[in-house]
Parts: sequence; C-alpha cells; structure tokens
Amino acid sequence: MNRIRHIFTILLIVTAIQSCGVYSFTGADIDYSTTKTFQVSFFQNNAPIVEPGIDRVFTQQLQDLILNQTSLDLVNNSGHLIYEGEIIEYYIAPITATSQSTAAQNRLTISVNLRFYNTNDEEKDMEQRFSFYFDYTGSTQLIGSQLDDAVNIIFERITQDIFNITLANW
Repeated sequence: MNRIRHIFTILLIVTAIQSCGVYSFTGADIDYSTTKTFQVSFFQNNAPIVEPGIDRVFTQQLQDLILNQTSLDLVNNSGHLIYEGEIIEYYIAPITATSQSTAAQNRLTISVNLRFYNTNDEEKDMEQRFSFYFDYTGSTQLIGSQLDDAVNIIFERITQDIFNITLANW
C-alpha cells in the first residue's frame, strides 16, 4: 500500500510539472526568441489642465510594470516593442451634489492615448485610448500626498490595462 502511494505521488508531481509547460504567471504572451527589448517613449502631458510631473510618473510606471512582469530589456531606441503616446485628459468633475448645490463627491479622470508598435508582428500594432478615475469627497482638496495617491491608483490601472492588451492578449 505504501509503495502504491509513493508511485501515485511521483506520477502526480511529474504530471503537474509537465502540464505547466511554458506558463507566465503574469499572463504575458511574448515570443522571447524574437522579442528581447522594449522602449517606452516619454508620454507628454497634452491635457488642457496640466498637472506638473504626472507625465514622468506615468512613463516610469509603465516602464517599471513591463520590467517587473517580463524578461524584456528596456532600451532608449530601436526596441522590439515600442510604447509611445500622450496624456490627453486630466480633469476633475463633480459626480454627486448636496442639497446646498455643492459637490458631495468629485472624480479625477486621467486619459492616455497609446500607440503600440511590435516590430516583429505589425498585425499587433495598435492605437487606443485608456482612461480611469478616482472618486473622493467634495469637501476634500486633492493636493499633496492625496493627489499623488490618486494619480498612482489611476496609473496603476491604466498601465495594467496597457500591459494586458499589448502583451497578454486579453
């Protein structure tokens, strides 16, 4: 009985290892034999309302996400995968009101236009707009670390969406 249990355990482990095959826990679907580098050009802030520094923050967050979730190398030019674009919207709008006609809740929305080029497979080239928001109470001023936190939450979502659509084929 003990020998059967031992054989069954070995078969289970071998099957589990073989069934994993080539699997990425990040969901990236990259042919590393032909794709070795990526480039993220600076995402200029072209929004009508310019919040200083968010263009640099977004560019760095996109670079960091791809570096952390793939084995690709970041290059300054001639990358196999090229990300470029601009921040096209940054605005705050009230979304609910109080009985005194003041904002009970506001929403910060940021939109990014992305142009993605895959030099190995032009069919994967794309241009798309990505947007996300952060809601906060109307009595709060979104400044300092609160603004930084809101921008980071928005950019985390947008960069993950960009990763999913360009590299995970979702």
